[in-house]
Amino acid sequence: MVNPNTTASMTTLVEQCARAVAGPGVTVDAVNPVTGPESIESHYDEALATPGLLAEIAAGEVEGYDGYVIACFGDPGLLAARELARGPVVGIAEAAMRSAGYLGRSFSVVTTLARTIGHAQDIAHAYGVASLCAGIHACEIPVVELERDPAARATILAACHSALVDDGSDVLVLGCAGMADLCSWLADELGVPVVDGVAAAVTVVEGLVRAGLRTSKRGELAPPPVKRRSTAYA
Repeated sequence: MVNPNTTASMTTLVEQCARAVAGPGVTVDAVNPVTGPESIESHYDEALATPGLLAEIAAGEVEGYDGYVIACFGDPGLLAARELARGPVVGIAEAAMRSAGYLGRSFSVVTTLARTIGHAQDIAHAYGVASLCAGIHACEIPVVELERDPAARATILAACHSALVDDGSDVLVLGCAGMADLCSWLADELGVPVVDGVAAAVTVVEGLVRAGLRTSKRGELAPPPVKRRSTAYA
């Protein structure tokens, strides 16, 4: 599991949440780049984070990992990572949104900052689930404040409740890896399925690996052409 930002405490959190849902015989290791932004809340952040993410994927290939999860709701670098990896690579936004579609007629996303809503809408369209997404709502808590702000849990709960009321949706999707540890608590409080992308992506990758499936290397997602590159993952 690759946390594309450099905040080690978040890496520890997603690793714990991932291991809690992994099946027997599955080893989950979480890593983060040593350079890049401390959180990803803009297109600029995402661009800066992608080289470090790809370097971690390339290192994982050398170490022989079977599959990968990208633990950021924007799914940064997803297609590039699929070009590099032999095994499946799954982003938490795609896994969460697709999983939510199995659980109800529609879902709402509750994320961090409002400036990320447009990107979340874009990827919902790209994944073919925009018709299921009834709304995307921001709690206006920066990513790094999710574990520091004592009012964060109450604020996120209120945003989730408002999303259900405003959208009339059946399912909630948590729009940040840093919210992964709130999933069960929110589901108990709200009485609806709450999908954490970290857990969803881990189970998807595990299922694909157990089924012996890998990303197709025919066409667009074939390994990138060999050429001179001045990057950490060349």
